[in-house]
Amino acid sequence: MSNVRQRTVIKVFRKYSHSLGPEALEYLEDILDSHEIPDHDVEYAIEWIAKEYNKQDDAPMKVSLEVLKRVYEVFQNADNGDDEGADVVDPESHLFYIDAFSMPLWNWSQEKSAFEQSSSIPTVSGSADSRVMAMRNRLNVIKQTVLRNDHFSPSTLPSRDREHLLTLRSTKQLLGRAGERFLLFGMLAHSKEGKLCLEDEDGRVELDFSQLDQPSEGLFTEGCFALIEGDYTEDATLVVIAIGHPPCESRDTARSIYGHVDFLGQGATTLLEDAQLSERVRVDLADLRFFVLSDVWLDMPETFIGIRKMFDHCVENVFIPKVIVLCGNFTSHGIAQGNSREIRRYQESFDALADLTSSYPAIARYTHFVFVPGPLDITANSVLPRRPLLSTFVSRLKSRVPKVHFATNPCRLKFFDQEIVIFREDLMARMLRNLVGVKPDVRNDDLKRYLVQTLLDQSHLVPLTTSIQPVLSDYDHALRLYPLPTTVSRLC
Repeated sequence: MSNVRQRTVIKVFRKYSHSLGPEALEYLEDILDSHEIPDHDVEYAIEWIAKEYNKQDDAPMKVSLEVLKRVYEVFQNADNGDDEGADVVDPESHLFYIDAFSMPLWNWSQEKSAFEQSSSIPTVSGSADSRVMAMRNRLNVIKQTVLRNDHFSPSTLPSRDREHLLTLRSTKQLLGRAGERFLLFGMLAHSKEGKLCLEDEDGRVELDFSQLDQPSEGLFTEGCFALIEGDYTEDATLVVIAIGHPPCESRDTARSIYGHVDFLGQGATTLLEDAQLSERVRVDLADLRFFVLSDVWLDMPETFIGIRKMFDHCVENVFIPKVIVLCGNFTSHGIAQGNSREIRRYQESFDALADLTSSYPAIARYTHFVFVPGPLDITANSVLPRRPLLSTFVSRLKSRVPKVHFATNPCRLKFFDQEIVIFREDLMARMLRNLVGVKPDVRNDDLKRYLVQTLLDQSHLVPLTTSIQPVLSDYDHALRLYPLPTTVSRLC
């Protein structure tokens, strides 16, 4: 095997944290030669083998020749099977609904500079350690993307750009250095005295926004992580001259590094696999559509008129959507606890929707319906992530609509290479109520853009402290936006 092919094979297996011995390397060389794989296709071919090897329960870190042969035999048997339907893309087998409570927890390990899957079983009550770990995960996930950014990471080649690189400092490096300018990264929080501070792993420093006229784009709230540049004073205060959100890392960049990590629990896929599948989807499933509706007030007659009109158009034009996501609130007003009349009406509205949907057999049989509860809906808990709608209210929907899914809030849909996050929360008002420092003076359209940018830059759906928005600490990772999803349907 040439040195180039050999390095490619080793690189692919190393990405999955596996090392190759001489026997395994020779066996892979024989496979490539027997199938006459050209040099430019070696990485793609080995990627399939490495991925399948990594899925084996008994696969050691140093590649076992026995396990490797078994993996190859699986591929051989698959190739020798019936190929009549090999070119048919089945959307059903690539459509997954990911519950917030079923997503695996991956913690960031500072020692290994990598994600490690948690071995502990998450609980609703959580613990003191899980609350600390949830915040550390948020900090470290963002920080490692910041340090990998071109403005902070030096090139391996000598260049003048190295002189203009930004250097992050820690709060402990401020001590005894009054009058100097620093760039810090940390979380915006209030001290016990009620003063706004920046916190990192080493301490905190009080912030003075008197010299800042306008922050950079985005919304800055208590609980946000921010990059702050300022002058340190004798009063142990940082006079802020600039504040900004951490730079966002693209989905492709993140997945090229952590493509072997199965964040959703549905099997990790590589960028090569996704690129091939997405191309086939564009060609073979060009007419496939998803509908997303929000604030489906079932206590209002106008809602049923609108849904019926939508169904009529779909049937008349033979345009049946693959998925219809219905987000709450499913009532136009909150339901008081113990109000039996309102609760009965709430259930009857879902029963009416079940009857309406089942009256359109083409839609009821083919379309997947996903119900996501809103803040006013009746669920088992009120903190994030929220449990699905109570089964007692939707029993008729379950019996009348075969492909109905009652999802958590938030939830995720994975369809081939697409990852879609569905989140229903009145977030804009909550973010605006908790702005800190200098508040932006912008129009409503810019506020919407600022909110979206803030969520993506923070890699989190709710960049607030738990005192503002309670979150189940053991399931905080279900709100994480890293790697960035393909789409975030944030309905507020």
